[in-house]
Amino acid sequence: INDFSYLHTNCFELSIYVGCDKYPHESELPEEWENNRESLIVFMEQVHRGIKGIVKDIHGKGIANAIISVEGVNHDIRTGK
Repeated sequence: INDFSYLHTNCFELSIYVGCDKYPHESELPEEWENNRESLIVFMEQVHRGIKGIVKDIHGKGIANAIISVEGVNHDIRTGK
């Protein structure tokens, strides 16, 4: 479903599994957090990388459904409302 959302709604979703047990017991969560804390925090910091902004017309109003293409990336996106 993550790929569908990205390709058809521009919503980028991730599912991250940090072990073989998809549903660890509550008592195991503190240890799982400590084992993966640093890498998960570094990963979340990456949201600030890349290109972001607002597509505006000459009057400063946002443009809905503008198509944005990036050379070398085979997936255009559209701006929101």
